[in-house]
Amino acid sequence: MNKALSDLLTRAASWPTEAQEELARLAQEIEAELGSGTYRPSPEEMAGINRGLSDVAAGRFATAADVEAVFAKHRVIS
Repeated sequence: MNKALSDLLTRAASWPTEAQEELARLAQEIEAELGSGTYRPSPEEMAGINRGLSDVAAGRFATAADVEAVFAKHRVIS
């Protein structure tokens, strides 16, 4: 266990019961995700993923050539 986590758990022992229960619930969620080997995005994350995929399909992202053109324009040659 790293020091930051160890220190946090020591401090958490003095937290109110509700806060300790919330920390335990969050830790259990993390542990379940680690054990399953599969990440399950939240509904908000899925909405963001879907927006990104829609933007790709609509061609809203710069191409590699577009990005290189911007860098070339602003590149400082020494």
